[in-house]
Amino acid sequence: MSYYKFDKDDVFYNSIKTHPESTFIIYSGSVYYNNKRLEVGQLHDGKVLHAPTGSLSLYELNVDRPSGDLIYPYVVKDGDLIAFKSVSTSSFHADYDYGDEILGTYPLTASIQRVFVNHSGAIGSPQYYERDDFLTASRHIRALENVINYYRKVSDEFQFKHPERGTAGDTGDLGDGSLQINLISIPSIFYGSSIKKGTVDLKFFQSGSLIGRARDEKQNGELVHTEPDGHAFSGSTVGLVLYNEGMIIFTGSVKQAEYLSTATKEVYPPSEGEEFPKWIHFATTGSGVHTAPSSSFEINFQGTSYIETATMLAHAPKVALNHSNNPTYYQQAYLSTVNTSSYAETKQYNETPLKIKNTVSSSYNDPTGSFLKTTYISRVGIYDKDKNLIGVAKVATPVRKRENDSYTFKLKLDF
Repeated sequence: MSYYKFDKDDVFYNSIKTHPESTFIIYSGSVYYNNKRLEVGQLHDGKVLHAPTGSLSLYELNVDRPSGDLIYPYVVKDGDLIAFKSVSTSSFHADYDYGDEILGTYPLTASIQRVFVNHSGAIGSPQYYERDDFLTASRHIRALENVINYYRKVSDEFQFKHPERGTAGDTGDLGDGSLQINLISIPSIFYGSSIKKGTVDLKFFQSGSLIGRARDEKQNGELVHTEPDGHAFSGSTVGLVLYNEGMIIFTGSVKQAEYLSTATKEVYPPSEGEEFPKWIHFATTGSGVHTAPSSSFEINFQGTSYIETATMLAHAPKVALNHSNNPTYYQQAYLSTVNTSSYAETKQYNETPLKIKNTVSSSYNDPTGSFLKTTYISRVGIYDKDKNLIGVAKVATPVRKRENDSYTFKLKLDF
């Protein structure tokens, strides 16, 4: 086996920029991601990934495994004081002795989440995120104050306290409880580094008909009502997008107090009375009995992900790599006797020299063509500095290598 060291110009790194597309359909209390249906397992009657529709399962562990036999993560409490982030410091010291196993759970899942805050402090859509008081929910909004104000450089709509937001006499403060706020959070596992500007597309349907569509056509984070044509909202900003944070915010402005349609009234939680649909109701579902069966929602966007790639050039030079230890490389062996002493009674040493098979093609079976050492390269191994094999690259068809041939294999590794 021959080893070759990569030169400085044989290995280089680059980043591939990709824009994966994601679509969420929200209807009748369920979320569907990229039109994927619920997969039922073969070994049991549960879900293949043990995750609800509209969710991604991190690592995709416990695939089609019975619910009573799931694998799980664990750490042992010892002097390293290592524990899961979900275990508080006080619980770590009070509830576990040294040598105890601290258990976690699989699967770990992620999906979109919705927090709704209105002026009375009610929290909406427990299907996504559940909070039980205004103070807790408002923290989600106030935590975004600096981020929202930071984006003001691209649009004046990004003001935590907007003078034209709300009704007469209101401060337009998103965090003082005077406005209805609809916050939709998208985990970064769905979009990567950030949401691609200009790709957010929100659709509000009622009884299958499109009653509202909002897009960030200006690519500045403003969600502008674009359809249906001729609507009172047309051209109005009805929400904001925080690209890097994965947040969509409907800010409860004056325009949002108007209705998208007056055809059908429904109950949009947390409200207990029937209302005509508004943008502030976007992505809401009921809990238990679905109270908005005619409404459905679609969220579409593209993410921005960077894939780090290492490109390696492995060279097979001339007059090299023309020997193989593969048994098929040799013809049938023959016996050779070598005298190791001048005395007859001394035992002789017998060896079996190996003759390389001639694979040069010829027009006749016998004789063959002129002999040329020929090998066939089927794989390239990658080793670390201690010559430990860390990767193997295979070719679809073995490459013929003669002594006067030289090849360069281009290998790519994503990480």
